[in-house]
Amino acid sequence: MFCSVLIIDKRKELPFKYKKSLETSIISVHVSSNIPDGLDYLEKYEPDLIILSDSLPGNVSDLCERLRVLTYNMRPIIIVLSKSSDVNDRIEFLKRGADDFISEPVNIDEFKMKIKAHLRRDIELSIDTKTLLPDKKHILRALKRLICDKTDKALLFISIENYFIYKSIYSEIASDKLIQSFVTITKSALTENDYLGRFSENEFLIITTPDVVEKLAGFLTFAFDIVAPKFYSKEDMDRGFSLVKGERFAERRVELVYILAGGGEIDYNNLKTPEEVLTHLRAVKSMSKLPNGSNYAIERLQLTGAGSVITREFNKKVYIYEEDEALKLLIRTSLELQGYDIARNITDEVPAVIIFDAGDELENLKKITEIKQDRNFVNSKFIVTASKHNKSAILKTKADLYMPKPYEIADLLYWVDIFMKEVNY
Repeated sequence: MFCSVLIIDKRKELPFKYKKSLETSIISVHVSSNIPDGLDYLEKYEPDLIILSDSLPGNVSDLCERLRVLTYNMRPIIIVLSKSSDVNDRIEFLKRGADDFISEPVNIDEFKMKIKAHLRRDIELSIDTKTLLPDKKHILRALKRLICDKTDKALLFISIENYFIYKSIYSEIASDKLIQSFVTITKSALTENDYLGRFSENEFLIITTPDVVEKLAGFLTFAFDIVAPKFYSKEDMDRGFSLVKGERFAERRVELVYILAGGGEIDYNNLKTPEEVLTHLRAVKSMSKLPNGSNYAIERLQLTGAGSVITREFNKKVYIYEEDEALKLLIRTSLELQGYDIARNITDEVPAVIIFDAGDELENLKKITEIKQDRNFVNSKFIVTASKHNKSAILKTKADLYMPKPYEIADLLYWVDIFMKEVNY
């Protein structure tokens, strides 16, 4: 399933002997007795390796060349099986696009090890060098095969939240160690039949069985929250958050890293492409967010497929609480010119960003804390402004950013844009 081999051979028994020797829980082998069937399989499954027999009608050298053109983007390994011992034949096959040539009759054990060596080398070319996991390209190919076969598997999409800010504070070396620790924890919970790939710098995909996916998600969120604080300084661990330093970042509060996971069985009736599957998994994952710590959401398939696909709209809403009416009008006008929607009532509309004035004597801090604790606003980002400069008191409300007054409108717009992207992506 995770590696796919296509054998195109018109003989009746021998190709199935090869298939039996190669097939495992992670390697699927398909035998095509004719070229049209083989090309159809090639288009659907994008196999990693193709074995061509010279028992096929016509010139197999021409077929090699044709396959190499057709598979330019996927670049599978092409191996020719032939009874010919003529070195000129071997040279011609290799010249026309084959990667290797195997003479028949073969020793079945040697044949099996040769094919697996080619597959191993192919996987090594498409792995993330820091984690030694399959990369995005390999993940998309594995998902495509699951969808084609409608395999009874479950998926778990995981992201390490606040990873990029952690990386900017603690360096790339520290962030690499964090990722490697997460991968080690994850691998310890998987079997040899499971699949783990690194989709992006802070995102991972697991392919496993439906009966264990929820237990796996529970274990990973629990284990990560135990390990993650050890990657922070004592000062950050004691206060429970980091402060991002720098000219524009001086007053930003950032929670410690945590993971969100979303998954379940694949709804093959509604999800037809790897991209649709991943979009759906991200939407499920976004539902798992809590005010603090790692969490997961597992979707169970409906008895009917109608309306079961989760869609998520881009949230462009900003809520402004500002006692200075002139300043409020200026902020509102500036945001509307940037294409944002202004929420008129915070109880009826859940904004992506909330700009909240703490008051002359910080009398509104209690109100900010109450809103922040409301489950409906768990994804919203809070920018708190104040003319009385008490950073410690303001950040204790779990505000995401403190902007002392007076401030530049351009700086406010900068942070609204940053937080909009964080909320929606």
